[in-house]
Amino acid sequence: MLLVAMPQLRDPNFRRAVVLVVHHDDQGTFGVVLNRDTEISATGLCASLELDWCGEPETAIGWGGPVQPQTGWLVFDGLPGYAEQDVQRVGEGICFAGSLDVLRHVASEPPDKLRLLVGYAGWGPGQLEMELAEGAWLVAPATDEVVFCVDSTLMWDHVLRGLGVEPATLIATRGVH
Repeated sequence: MLLVAMPQLRDPNFRRAVVLVVHHDDQGTFGVVLNRDTEISATGLCASLELDWCGEPETAIGWGGPVQPQTGWLVFDGLPGYAEQDVQRVGEGICFAGSLDVLRHVASEPPDKLRLLVGYAGWGPGQLEMELAEGAWLVAPATDEVVFCVDSTLMWDHVLRGLGVEPATLIATRGVH
C-alpha cells in the first residue's frame, strides 16, 4: 500500500510524499518515501561500503525518510535464491530488503526495477491511524508501475490522479473530504 500526503500534513519531510508501507501492525508502521531524491549516487554509496556498483554510474539514491538516515534499503522486483529473512515481498512484483548481502548481489547485477534509499519513515502505535483519521494521508494501491516506472517528481500527481483526485483541487483542511 502507498500513503499519499495531503496538503494539511504540515511536516515538511512529507510534503507531497508518496510512502511505500513495508510493515504495519498494532506496534506501528514502517515505510519508505519513494519520491525524494538525494545527491548520493549508487556508485558513491557502494564505494563507501567497499562494493563495486556495476549499474548505471549516475543511479540516484532516494531519501526514504527522516529516521536513521545512515541506513540503506532496496526496493526491487525480486531476486531468485534469497530466503524470506533477507527479502520481504510487499506487493505484486515489489520486494524490500535492507541486508548488505542483498545490496552486494544487487550492486553486482542491478535489476531494471530498483530503488535504492537511505532512511525511513516510522509511526508509533496508533499514530498513522490518527493521521489517516485527520485526513493527512490518502491510501493507494502499491503497483510495480508506480514504484519503479513513474518519475519521482511526477509520482504524487500520478498516484492522486490514479485515485480519481485532481491534485489542483486539494485544499489544506482537517478531516475527510
